[in-house]
Amino acid sequence: MTVVLVSHSFARTFGAELAAAARSAGLTYELLLLPEDPAGRLSAEDCARVEVSYFSGDIFPVLSRSFFSATAQATNLRWLHVFNAGVDNPVFRSFLDRGVRLTTSSGSTAKPIAQTAIGGMLMLARGFPRWAELQSRHAWEPARGEDSPADLDGQTMVVLGVGAIGNEVARLARAIGLHVVGVRRSPVRAGDHVDEMHPPAQLLALLARADWLVLACPLTDETRGVIDEAALAKLPMGARVINVARGEVVDEAALIAALQAGHVGGAYLDVFAQEPLPAESPLWDLPNVIISPHNSAVAAGNERRATGFLLRNLEAWAKGKPMENEASL
Repeated sequence: MTVVLVSHSFARTFGAELAAAARSAGLTYELLLLPEDPAGRLSAEDCARVEVSYFSGDIFPVLSRSFFSATAQATNLRWLHVFNAGVDNPVFRSFLDRGVRLTTSSGSTAKPIAQTAIGGMLMLARGFPRWAELQSRHAWEPARGEDSPADLDGQTMVVLGVGAIGNEVARLARAIGLHVVGVRRSPVRAGDHVDEMHPPAQLLALLARADWLVLACPLTDETRGVIDEAALAKLPMGARVINVARGEVVDEAALIAALQAGHVGGAYLDVFAQEPLPAESPLWDLPNVIISPHNSAVAAGNERRATGFLLRNLEAWAKGKPMENEASL
């Protein structure tokens, strides 16, 4: 009997689908439910019985402490699946260090994030921040002549990180008419939507071609602070930056300075070095910056998409087959 730790909400919503997946896998299981009270804790005896656990979206953030308290005591835990894509937080590394298999739902939010990123691009490209400012003043001041925005068709977008999110951004951008240059360690493969693919060593040279720089990479030792003052200086005057990766990928002070100086013509930012973004940050008040509160992924279908990864992996795990999105040390 395999004991599976999940939330009450997950059990109510997806219990029948979990049961069907378990039957298909030939797996006999027992559900252990995380307390709904954030202060509640499972007994050490119950925790020790857990072999599989799911860190679902409804657990974060209110029940996170209770969940990780339970899994820290789960001495027989063999596999943890998480709803999120990024596992750069040290808490996830601790599971790998214990020999626990770790899988993610990476890709489940790719479409909403990409749609939001492209929405930010279109708002900046078409002058929505200026229109919003005019609306706040009840002012009728149409843009004309040299104030007209440049055509997007034929512009170049550099996408750092062509995973599920970056590839979907590339697909949408190409549909609009942009030339998309991907930056990734692995070469181009079937299903990629870029016009070109280059290794990270070429990034600085590629930045000189970027009308748009989209950051969609994971946070690693290689990407931390990769967009620094020198990298921003390589961008053409007026280039725009879109960050749906992690705040730490960018030197935020250097980005603020480049925006204030006008070298970077605008930015859509969903992630920041410190979250929540401090009220005193200059980013809040820059007229060429659009901010969302690390919320670009929000969509009604995310929970079901994330659960799909869990259910497919459950069958693979039970049958000893490779699992999707398995993290490694």
